[in-house]
Amino acid sequence: MENEFTAIIERDGDWFVAYCPEVPGANGQGKTKEEARQSLAEAISLILEDRREDAFRGLPPDALRETVRVK
Repeated sequence: MENEFTAIIERDGDWFVAYCPEVPGANGQGKTKEEARQSLAEAISLILEDRREDAFRGLPPDALRETVRVK
């Protein structure tokens, strides 16, 4: 799945910290801006994967599952 999210990146001393307002709990950090951005991307991916798996638990066996694409 590919989508775009906002990365807010701030300097904190020697570190860069990043967060994504669209995905609560998604944070990243790094010694460079790019490291913080990559760390944030990994956090977003893990959070979305976990939420997807959690959403499928307990679905009724007769529930329909289809794909919706968002641009």
